[in-house]
Amino acid sequence: MNAEQIKEEALELHETIVSDRRYLHTHAETGFDLKETVAYVKSELEAMGYEPLKCGKAGLVALAGGKKEGKVFLIRGDMDALPINEEADIDFQCKNGRMHACGHDMHTAMMLGAARLLKQHEDEIEGTVKLMFQPAEEIFEGSHDMIEAGLLKNPDVDAGLMIHVMAGMPFPAGTVVVSAPGVSAPAADYFEITVQGKGCHGSMPNTGIDPLNAAAHILIALQEIHARELAMNDQAVLTIGTMNAGTAANVIPDSVVMGGSIRTFDEDTRAFIKKRMTEISEGIANAFRAKTKVTFGSGCPTLVNDKYLSECAEKYVKELLGDKLAFSVAQLNAMGGQSSSKSAGSEDFAYVSHEIPTIMLALAAGQPEKGYRYPQHHPMVKFDEDALSYGSAVYAYTAMRWLEEHK
Repeated sequence: MNAEQIKEEALELHETIVSDRRYLHTHAETGFDLKETVAYVKSELEAMGYEPLKCGKAGLVALAGGKKEGKVFLIRGDMDALPINEEADIDFQCKNGRMHACGHDMHTAMMLGAARLLKQHEDEIEGTVKLMFQPAEEIFEGSHDMIEAGLLKNPDVDAGLMIHVMAGMPFPAGTVVVSAPGVSAPAADYFEITVQGKGCHGSMPNTGIDPLNAAAHILIALQEIHARELAMNDQAVLTIGTMNAGTAANVIPDSVVMGGSIRTFDEDTRAFIKKRMTEISEGIANAFRAKTKVTFGSGCPTLVNDKYLSECAEKYVKELLGDKLAFSVAQLNAMGGQSSSKSAGSEDFAYVSHEIPTIMLALAAGQPEKGYRYPQHHPMVKFDEDALSYGSAVYAYTAMRWLEEHK
């Protein structure tokens, strides 16, 4: 297999990949409600000669290769957007109140580009490439849903790859950074704390039980976990993002609902924080004569990168892109480029990483000095489309090379 040929063919597909990306961008959808997105992806895959199959609530799976005996390599592209009103200065803004502010439209378009490359080289694939088009990554539910629906079976998957575009990176568009072995993204948990009091007139607080007072003390006390119950190297963030109660200034409300999230890089730390949150909330509520309920909703575990697959991926992307556009985290550390391979953002591909060996690659898609100043999830974030062809090439080449070396 010729790396230069794959790269050249990907560059020739640039306009097609951009067209796919812009359609997906202007038709942004969220969660599992991806009717237009899934219909578009399915139609494009069928036009290439694939037979995409539904997987879970809104996922799609397609197979490339399979003409030769061999292992199965998975590549993932997530398809969902965020409930954000777009403010980016582009002429293909999404107008429906949703926005691909995390770049998942880029991922899906790159996957479609990779599908075209794989179809062109299907006779050369030493095994099978399984293409995973995933919904609901932003709510940490899509990957798990697809696994439950049989994603990693029939045929059984041996290893997997995900790519995430990154805005605001100080590297030329198309530069790839290979994650170091181990955890590179934290576990995430969303939670809700309901404090039940007894409403009354604001002028007669003695006749009721003030849930706002109890909730305020709970909010402050939860920060004690990080300050006094975790060691220096127990990296964690606990955030209360919402507190809702009451409708009138002269009324003590009946209840308060707080919502927030936890991020942790260690499963034991994750379990400890959740346990202490419940104990602290219940203890303080009882002290103020209120009652409380702590509920943990959607979330995902830590994203784990396989050591051997990390080494393989570094070799493959350097073959494809050269030493000026491909780096390992260790190289960047040595160059003073960054101090850690860990991201503060969670990623629900983590569920896959706990089932099979996987690797995450970061793809630079916007230098600040070229006007790409805003971070992911910002209503004005933009991504450099020059990265798209490189992403498609990396998806296809990495999958084919791994299969070639593991016949």
